[in-house]
Amino acid sequence: MKPILDSRKLLAFATLARCGSFTQTARELFLTQSAVSHAIKSLEQELGCRLFDRLGRKARPTPAGQRLLEHADRILAEMQRARADVQTLDKSALAADSGPWRAVAGG
Repeated sequence: MKPILDSRKLLAFATLARCGSFTQTARELFLTQSAVSHAIKSLEQELGCRLFDRLGRKARPTPAGQRLLEHADRILAEMQRARADVQTLDKSALAADSGPWRAVAGG
């Protein structure tokens, strides 16, 4: 089985595709420019294709990059929804403040 795509690399990829600048992507993600470049290079190697055309200091998605961006946007949005859903559920469970674990936890 092939390894799954790394969410951090996908986030770097999607951010770079949106803003077109390695420097701006690094700033937005609180990373170094080198870390962003490494993430993109690694993703390109994993997928076996070039994801960006680099034009001086700018980067523009290739057709493969455009296709991946469609997936990346959905994947990242779904990950955000999953986090929000679980956090909401967890807060509801804490608000209910019931169950056998309350006594065990000393509450």
